[in-house]
Amino acid sequence: MLDNLRRIVQEVNASASLDEALAIIVRRVKAAMAVDVCSVYLTDSVTGQYVLMATDGLNPEAVGRVRLAAHEGLVGLVGERQEPVNLPQAADHPRYRYFPETGEERYHSFLGVPIINYRRVQGVLVAQQRESRLFNEDELAFFVTIAAQLAGAITIASASGGISRLLNGHTVGSAFLQGVRGAPGVAIGTIVVPYPLANLEAVPNREARDAEAEETAFCNAVAAVQEEMRASGERLAVVLPAEERALFDVYVMLLGSDTLVADTVQRIRSGMWAPAALRDTIREHARVFEQMEDSYLQARSEDIRDIGRRLLIRLQSEEREPREYPEDCVLLSDEVSVAQIAEVPVGRLAGIVCMRGSALSHTAVLARALDVPAVMGLGDLPIGRLDGCRIVVDGSQGRIYVQPTGAVLSEFRRLVGEEVRMSAGLKELQELPAETTDGHRVPLYVNTGLLSDISPAHDSGAEGVGLYRTEFGFLVRQSFPGEDEQCQIYREVLKSFAPNPVTMRTLDVGGDKSLPYFAIKEDNPFLGWRGLRITLDHPEIFLTQLRAMLRANRGFGNLQVLLPMVSRLEEVDEALRLLDRARLELTEEGGDVPRPQVGAMVEVPATVYQAAALAQRVDFLSVGTNDLTQYLLAVDRNNARVAGLYDCLHPAVIRALREVVTGAHRWQKPVSVCGEMAGDPAASILLMGLGVDSLSMNASSLPRVKWTIRSLSLRHAQAIALQALEQEDPAAIRALLYRTLESVGLGGLARSGV
Repeated sequence: MLDNLRRIVQEVNASASLDEALAIIVRRVKAAMAVDVCSVYLTDSVTGQYVLMATDGLNPEAVGRVRLAAHEGLVGLVGERQEPVNLPQAADHPRYRYFPETGEERYHSFLGVPIINYRRVQGVLVAQQRESRLFNEDELAFFVTIAAQLAGAITIASASGGISRLLNGHTVGSAFLQGVRGAPGVAIGTIVVPYPLANLEAVPNREARDAEAEETAFCNAVAAVQEEMRASGERLAVVLPAEERALFDVYVMLLGSDTLVADTVQRIRSGMWAPAALRDTIREHARVFEQMEDSYLQARSEDIRDIGRRLLIRLQSEEREPREYPEDCVLLSDEVSVAQIAEVPVGRLAGIVCMRGSALSHTAVLARALDVPAVMGLGDLPIGRLDGCRIVVDGSQGRIYVQPTGAVLSEFRRLVGEEVRMSAGLKELQELPAETTDGHRVPLYVNTGLLSDISPAHDSGAEGVGLYRTEFGFLVRQSFPGEDEQCQIYREVLKSFAPNPVTMRTLDVGGDKSLPYFAIKEDNPFLGWRGLRITLDHPEIFLTQLRAMLRANRGFGNLQVLLPMVSRLEEVDEALRLLDRARLELTEEGGDVPRPQVGAMVEVPATVYQAAALAQRVDFLSVGTNDLTQYLLAVDRNNARVAGLYDCLHPAVIRALREVVTGAHRWQKPVSVCGEMAGDPAASILLMGLGVDSLSMNASSLPRVKWTIRSLSLRHAQAIALQALEQEDPAAIRALLYRTLESVGLGGLARSGV
């Protein structure tokens, strides 16, 4: 049964469309269970009906025609109960519904299990048999398992089919693909699919500009890999047993295969560029081996893929034309890296779309910092086929529209115009303070990490930098930057904002931020080696950065240092010792070096309950609500599967913030919030009411938050915070804050919240 399950899932995952996937399911499951009928009913998202979409055993003409209401028939009963229904005589059940066009009157036994993905019933998988009997426990277990395994595969195949219809112009109206909100705003642009080295499945579809040159490059790659395999086999002949040496011969033989080479060349001559032609050929040949019954031959599918990866590396190493980026570039990939964003010429990045991640993943945070609309968590889609397509990215709703119709484009151009007009209105607030109607001042700072952010930060009316992410300068390089290079960058930032404060966070990598030249592989990176833990373990890296910061601060005196991922008091003590050591070294080298203000980030629940002790050691506390929420709720903020559980307005988060403010204020130390929560106009009311002293956010969010603060009194915000602390669920807190926005005439700002 396990072998059957594995092969069925592999075939479904490799299918090109939903129809093909469903045909595989009913055929293979029917054979595996030795039943007379296997059928799949899927939920129509518009009508809520169950539609017969595929069958092996019933009248094929009934496919697409048989429809049941959500609570109709045995299929509806399975969906309603969300559990299996196993009947020896289906017709005797009061919920039985007979459809003469199916020819199912010959079948008596019925087994139906729901197909559920992310709590949503996608459909029902049904087995039927002429014999009147109950399906046994093993059969039921297999059927439940196959339905659970196929739920995700059906989602992928359905999305792939949706993409196909969009690309072929068969979809009417305003069809869209739903993901997760990443960064607000609307982008209309052209898709560019960056792809990593040696990842065949990530290769995008592109036309061959010069088919002859592509064919030559492919043939050269084949010859080079053949020679590489022969040489490796000969070199290792004396140390490898005969059966292991034979693998090299197999590779050479496969590379010399007429079909593998000829199929790829044929695709190139039909107009595909070499990497995409290779991708499709390798996929086709690997599937042939995967579907074989013999386990040895099945294993050869991985050999085929390995050959494909080797050939792709050779193709990628060829000198090829540099990638051209359109004026309105929308990067679309499984995960868009900082390096890929940096490759896009300044002013051309219009939007970002990621198959993975959530609103709080590093890419989404960076998109908001750049004021670029982003959609995350779309799942597994055939992204290679989208390269060069037109797209609308609605970051506020978490949707993308591929090859949008004229009507869709017209509507979103109207929304863009409204956004421009609102931004123009908010610009009038630039020189005004963020002050409540009863005179309470809340300093607003910006989060930044790129030199290109400096101008937008000034234009927003920020009073300084509340969070400068120094890791960006490390992420876009191929090695650690030296002290002089860091000093030059930091000095430019400090100079741009002087005399206003600039809070520079020390190197914060790990989790979802990995350096290409300092790989950290962990099973659970968010609970692993990251932030201050890394830099304390590598004082040579930490001291270099601290020296660069202190040197850059000479003549300005507006530097503040922020320590990330603090979980123990002794970590702060050690960091302060290293800071004093860096100061002493620079003083001995010549010139006085003042000690900057130092703050600690509150991101780990442990620090919430040590806020007072931390406040005795540092000059200020800064709450990173992104990670704090993640750790308090045990929700991976990069995991789209649990994205719905992540909520910075959860009562536990609100109470933790109150605890931090109380602990810090006991020692007269200020508290700032620099997470995404600070940039949410609704949440800013709550933070101000809880006693947070300052807020730091992306430049694009600052005018809206300032507008909110200037629209109500501190007393009003404090009353709202007290009401919020009494609530038991996030929805009630959010509704309370939205009502408050509406009461002061700012209801339109609710849509822009995180």
